[in-house]
Amino acid sequence: MNAPALPRRAGFYVSFYNVGCKKTVNSLNFLYNKTDMDAVMKMGGENLTKILLSLSEGFANEKQMLEKELGKLGATVTSITTKKESITEYLHDTEIIVTGLERIDRSVIEKAPNLKYVSKFGSGIDNIDLVAASERGVLVTNTPGQNASSVADLTLGLMLAVSRNLTKSNEIVKTGNWQLHIGNEIEGKRLGIIGFGEIGKKVAKRATGFDMNIVAFANYQDEEKAQRLGVQFVSLEELLTTSDYVVLSTSLKKSTYHLMNEQRLAFMKNSAYLINIARGDLIDEKALIRCLKAGKIKGAALDVFSKEPPELELVELDNVVCSSHIGGATEECAARIGNMVLQNLKNYLQKGDLIHKVTKND
Repeated sequence: MNAPALPRRAGFYVSFYNVGCKKTVNSLNFLYNKTDMDAVMKMGGENLTKILLSLSEGFANEKQMLEKELGKLGATVTSITTKKESITEYLHDTEIIVTGLERIDRSVIEKAPNLKYVSKFGSGIDNIDLVAASERGVLVTNTPGQNASSVADLTLGLMLAVSRNLTKSNEIVKTGNWQLHIGNEIEGKRLGIIGFGEIGKKVAKRATGFDMNIVAFANYQDEEKAQRLGVQFVSLEELLTTSDYVVLSTSLKKSTYHLMNEQRLAFMKNSAYLINIARGDLIDEKALIRCLKAGKIKGAALDVFSKEPPELELVELDNVVCSSHIGGATEECAARIGNMVLQNLKNYLQKGDLIHKVTKND
């Protein structure tokens, strides 16, 4: 029996999009050693799996790593940096999509007849239509917990920034001025964490270093970990009415959409701060704007928004500190996520078991 024919030059083609214009940067060819050649032979030669990477420019190192390692396994990898409108021309023969914030909704899935697997480069899956994926039999995985340390670090940073007017003070000094701002200490204050998953737990652990009184509200209550961290579970209303800092660290789903609405924002103390490092749609932003303008809460620190970039009316308020969805944007976090994504892709290509499968019921 003859071995399957190899393509004339096994490798992968990488194209990037910049400012809406197609710009081919490079065509990279991989020279296979014997081990790599064997892997390609096992996969059937020219019947290479086509993988589409759709990641932001900040993950260039992870893109290159995935391109190289998947190329060794005989996959054809196309890499883009654009949003949904730019991926449509690649969907007709794509079998696997690796996505960060790109929306993989029903329309995308319907335009990808060969799609069998969506790998989320991150933990949040609200940008993937799980129902549509399930109907088509498309597998979905994510990388839970890999961003927890990075997001927890940022959470404490945002708490300190909004408490001490750091961004305002930075701007004043850089414009050649000098002005004193009175802020608040966080030591000894009550921290309320909504959502007690990996991120919530790491936020609590860091907050113990500030001797904060920590309470949490969660559907799944890890009593053992809470006891070790000195965290007490309370009702949502008690958390909101008693906390000096309220951190949103829960997933976005139908039941949590606009979790912080006008009514729940009104529960908060007028000296309290709201911190959101999860998903923008957890907050009714119009209600938050009214609340902040009226002084019903002291301030907000936001890394995520319902629309990104956000509406200026919210971010231009003096009592709002904001960042551009950078919670998981660290070199360490990106490397961990990239390695987990790669391992799952290898498992898929080699017919192994996938880890962290996500279903429409999650």
